[in-house]
Amino acid sequence: MFKRKDLLGLQDLTAAEITVLLDTAVPMKDVITRPIKKVPTLRGRTVVNLFYENSTRTRSSFELAAKYLSADSINISSSSSSVTKGESLYDTARTLQALGADVIILRHPMAGAPHLVARAVQCAVINAGDGAHEHPTQALLDLFTVRERRGTISGLRVVIVGDILHSRVARSDIWGFTKLGAEVRVCGPPTLIPSGLEEAGVEVYYHMEEALAGADVIIMLRVQQERQRQGMFPGLREYARLYGLNRERLALAGKDALVMHPGPLNRGVEISADVADGRHSVIEEQVTNGVAVRMALLYLLAGGGAQHEADN
Repeated sequence: MFKRKDLLGLQDLTAAEITVLLDTAVPMKDVITRPIKKVPTLRGRTVVNLFYENSTRTRSSFELAAKYLSADSINISSSSSSVTKGESLYDTARTLQALGADVIILRHPMAGAPHLVARAVQCAVINAGDGAHEHPTQALLDLFTVRERRGTISGLRVVIVGDILHSRVARSDIWGFTKLGAEVRVCGPPTLIPSGLEEAGVEVYYHMEEALAGADVIIMLRVQQERQRQGMFPGLREYARLYGLNRERLALAGKDALVMHPGPLNRGVEISADVADGRHSVIEEQVTNGVAVRMALLYLLAGGGAQHEADN
């Protein structure tokens, strides 16, 4: 069972809780493949997307997930809210609760912001990405995609390549895949690999060719170009030469290796166009599965199970 009020990260979840979320997403994906993508499960519930950072995939995915479950959804960005008048995050969250929000989905540039909101309100809070801390729903959709394609996660060799130091996706993926029994490797420039990963059971590599040997899953992270300006790596061309995924490097992985990317892509930098669009790529599947996973999460956190029993 999944009995938590909030989803703030994968670090605190058990393998059993993660499995419940993934299992619940299976029938949700059936819903979004129907001609009419609508069920009345969360009719009368209100979901608020509170985003302090720009987003296309995550925000649209949550909005569609709410609509497919018949919930009412509201989108609020910091530029159009009372934040511009100096209102604190705490007061914004309390105001949304007073307005009747059942779920607040928060993306914020500061690590820990969803935890603050979760303590401030009684409604459910979902972390849609907080600074360089975690992005739990991205990791859940990655896990769902791999399990759907490979049948299991336990025993798979998963390689995460790129800016591990600043990546909230990498952190959540590491927690999720290791909890479900995968062997996790990370690879990137030494300046972008945090210390202490080995203590979490993660293997660290600095050369792509070594990291990719026998890989079952390859997760390429977006190059954050501001890191170049900070001197974290020499330049985009040099980065692509050393850490870009192309056909030659992909050949070093397992023959049925899955290629993943959280988006948006920098084609020709972290991943070549032919690999991004090739037979190993499941990048578009990740986007579709993201809606199913977020539907499952809204269902579990907004009392969908209890509502469903009442309707019957």
